[in-house]
Amino acid sequence: ATVLAQAMIQEGLKNVTSGANPVGIRQGIDKAVAVALEELASISKEVSSKEEIAQVGAISAADEEIGQFISEAMEKVGNDGVITIEESKGFKTELEVVEGMQFDRGYASPYMVTDSDKMVADLESPFILITDKKISSFQDLLPLLEQVVQTSRPILIVAEDVEGDALTNIVLNRLRGTFTAVAV
Repeated sequence: ATVLAQAMIQEGLKNVTSGANPVGIRQGIDKAVAVALEELASISKEVSSKEEIAQVGAISAADEEIGQFISEAMEKVGNDGVITIEESKGFKTELEVVEGMQFDRGYASPYMVTDSDKMVADLESPFILITDKKISSFQDLLPLLEQVVQTSRPILIVAEDVEGDALTNIVLNRLRGTFTAVAV
């Protein structure tokens, strides 16, 4: 896909440089994509059995053992599950199933810890804010946090990243006892 995209960009730039209409090029690309997707759909075959999944995995990884692991993982998590493959530091191939959600990192600041002996942030009946964005401005959170303060309930913020002014003010308000918030 990357090679194809690069070739399309290079050829498109050549054509635009030599006077072609960029809008026409875009429309042509859109038509070609539609035809390609239609052809792929007509020749595709649904893979559903454990054996077929293992075959596809083995071909993709060029390794039958990996194909078996992929098939086993698909069987355990189902069609809506997520499979993450990571390089191991050891020599053994392992399959680990995690129930629920898993985070690469913990809380954004050690000041968010609620139990300093165990170094954990334990929240009871929190509000939960989930976003795929970075949060760096406290002003963006302020209307929401004002409503949270009125309920006296804690809030868990799950974001791509919480940084800058937002993180500083969350920590300061936590230390002052204004509200309890944990950002991950």
